[in-house]
Amino acid sequence: MMRATETLRVAIIIGSTRAQRFGPTVAEWFHRHALEHGGLDLDLIDLAEMSLPDILADPDAAVTALGSRLARADAFVIVSPEYNRGYPASLKNAIDWFVDEWKAKPVAIVSYGGISGGLRGAEQLRLVFGELHAVPIRETVSFHSCWNKFNDTGQPLDLAGTGAAATALLDQLTWWAHALRTARSGLPYPF
Repeated sequence: MMRATETLRVAIIIGSTRAQRFGPTVAEWFHRHALEHGGLDLDLIDLAEMSLPDILADPDAAVTALGSRLARADAFVIVSPEYNRGYPASLKNAIDWFVDEWKAKPVAIVSYGGISGGLRGAEQLRLVFGELHAVPIRETVSFHSCWNKFNDTGQPLDLAGTGAAATALLDQLTWWAHALRTARSGLPYPF
């Protein structure tokens, strides 16, 4: 049986692939915060570096490589903007290539954008991950008007507030990750 003290593998996925995107700034800050949280083996995955095919057919080397990384993860953190009240097509493509890799694992969302802070896209992601039998957690981190919320070194201007939100997210994510990993190791997920 797995113990709650064992290191969790968490994949942090940058969902945007656009030029001049803000996702790496948000993801790198969150990655640093998660390192400080401790007890996590982090895998920062940038979809812009994956070159996933747009057509879901036979998986190529990029799909296989990403699939291996996702399969190893005990939990996921999706870093996503909101584009036109939704999330990026690149993220949907990455999600749709896989099924079993997401099952019975918790998913947290760190969103960013304009006035809504990416929350409308985050709500759509919760529905999609629920359909894939993943467990979207309640806690979130959201950056409204994100371009004005970080300094030149990539740190949030409200470090205390964003740090508290990120810690709450990680505390809930790790609880679910331990619980679901223990459940998966004792009883295979039936769906």
